[in-house]
Amino acid sequence: MEIKITRTADTILMVRPIDFGYNEETGIDNEFQNKPEKDFKVINNKANKEFQDMVDGLRNAGVTVLILEPSHDREVTTPDAIFPNNWFSTEHDGTILTYPMMAKNRQAERRLLEVEKLLNKNGYTIRNCINVGRLDEPEKFLEGTGSMIIDPVDEVVYAARSERCDPDQFDNFIRLRFYLEGILFDTKSSSGNPIYHTNVMMSLGEKYAVICSDCIPDKKQKDHVLATLKKSFDILEITMEQMEHNFCGNILEVRNSKNKSFIVMSQSAHKAFTSKQKVFLEQYGTILSFDLTTIETIGGGSARCMMAEIFSIRE
Repeated sequence: MEIKITRTADTILMVRPIDFGYNEETGIDNEFQNKPEKDFKVINNKANKEFQDMVDGLRNAGVTVLILEPSHDREVTTPDAIFPNNWFSTEHDGTILTYPMMAKNRQAERRLLEVEKLLNKNGYTIRNCINVGRLDEPEKFLEGTGSMIIDPVDEVVYAARSERCDPDQFDNFIRLRFYLEGILFDTKSSSGNPIYHTNVMMSLGEKYAVICSDCIPDKKQKDHVLATLKKSFDILEITMEQMEHNFCGNILEVRNSKNKSFIVMSQSAHKAFTSKQKVFLEQYGTILSFDLTTIETIGGGSARCMMAEIFSIRE
C-alpha cells in the first residue's frame, strides 16, 4: 500500500481533562502557567467546558476527533493530561511513539494500550509501538511534538533546547526514525529563560510556517532555521508579545474528511494576530478559534498542545 506523506492530519486525538488544574511540577519551568485564585472545582469545570466546546467546533467543521476518556483505575492525578501530544505521536507508517516526560506526575499520562485500542476500534492501522529512550528515563527528556516540530515531507525536525528537550535524546529520536536532519537551537524568553516547548514559538502547516525567530538569540542558529524553512514554506513572523502572552505560535493546521484545511487556535491568539497576519493565514485554511482562557492561563498550553495528530492510515 502506497503511503501518502502529509504535514497535516485529518484526525486528532484529545484527552478529556478530568483532573485539570495547576501543575506545581511543570510550573517550575513553564512560564506560561499562572497559579489560580479560584478553587479546583471552578477551574476544572471551566476547563472541561472549553475542551468540549473545542471538540464540538472541530467536529462541526468535519474534523475527526477521537476522545480518550478518563481511565477507571486512576491512582495518580494528572492535571496536564489535556496535552497528549507531549507523551505520544504517530507517524504515517503506522508507528506510535511514546516519549520520556520531565514531570513525574505527567509520566502517569502515558496510556499507550488505551490509545492503541481506541485507534484500532476506529479502523486505524497500528504496526509498531516504540518508546523513545528508557521507560524509566531519569534525566534525558523529550516531550514529543511539544519539544519537536516535525516536517515529515522534508524529513527535518526542529527543536528548541530545554530541560524538556535533551540534545542526546533528540539525536536518539532522529537516528531512531531516520530523519535526514535534526535542527537543535537555543531560545530565550523575555525573562531570559529557554522556551519550555518548541511548539509555543513555532508551527508548521502544509505550506507555511509561523515562527517567533526573535527568541533565537544566536544569529547563526536563527539564520539556519529560517533558511531551512524558506526552502518549503512561506514564513509568518510573530513577535515575542504574541508568542508569550497570546499563544500565537501554538496553532495547528488540520484537515476534514473533504480535505478542507483549518487553522486551529485560541481566541487569544486570534485577537492578537494582526489583520495582515490573518489574511496571510487565511490563504492556507479557514481559521477556527476557541475560548481557551482557563486552559491557557492555568495549564500553560493552548490549542496545539491539546491535539495529538493521528497520521496512521485507515484499514
